[in-house]
Amino acid sequence: MADDILVKQDGPILRITLNHPERGNAVTNEMVQELTRLIEGAPKTSDIVVLRGAGKDFCIGRHNAGRPKVEPTAYEWRNMSDVVFDAYGAIRNCPVPVIGVVQGGAHGFGCAIAAICDITIAGDKASFSLPEMAHNIMPTMVLSSFVDRVPRKATAYMLYSSFEVSPERALSYGIVTDVVPDAQLDATVDRLTTAMLKAPRIALTSAKEYIRNAPDMAVAGAVDYARNLHAVINSGEEIKKKRQ
Repeated sequence: MADDILVKQDGPILRITLNHPERGNAVTNEMVQELTRLIEGAPKTSDIVVLRGAGKDFCIGRHNAGRPKVEPTAYEWRNMSDVVFDAYGAIRNCPVPVIGVVQGGAHGFGCAIAAICDITIAGDKASFSLPEMAHNIMPTMVLSSFVDRVPRKATAYMLYSSFEVSPERALSYGIVTDVVPDAQLDATVDRLTTAMLKAPRIALTSAKEYIRNAPDMAVAGAVDYARNLHAVINSGEEIKKKRQ
């Protein structure tokens, strides 16, 4: 289990790598639980999280190991699915930004976490899909990761077709932030994290807080929320020291 997910503290950056390249980094429930724990604990040590997969794929979905042999009841299904919903919530609610770095396949759970990261950089050979319907699985778990990221028609297309889409199409859908040549993925992420770390931590966390919450607010409330955050954060000592 210790090698299922690699963790490296690189100064203020926590680097998390799914580490089963021989199976496309397909995750077990135990791996998902560990990912949730790492993301939830990241703000204690880090200003940014970088999440990626080892080898040629990001994450091709979930691994069958540990799946129940007896069909669960509806209540049991709900409790079992909380493992995945908790992981989505950890990324969405993590106070510090989470950057996804996608190479190769991002399918099912992998596509979901690519979408739910705050910023996702994809290589030009990446591919994305929601294959659940083709396997007779109702994919509302992954759909919950799309709900505030991906337009309805794009979601419906990926859901009903189970087709793989290109990184450029994923960019147009809002699943990823930018597409770069595979060979430039590391350099692009390094430039991005360097630029982000020029800002004080309080600016990074407050910006994520606003981006997460403001779209669900009425416009007048979102504007007042922005005014208040702007005044409070910009008058704080952490920002003042950076400006000196």
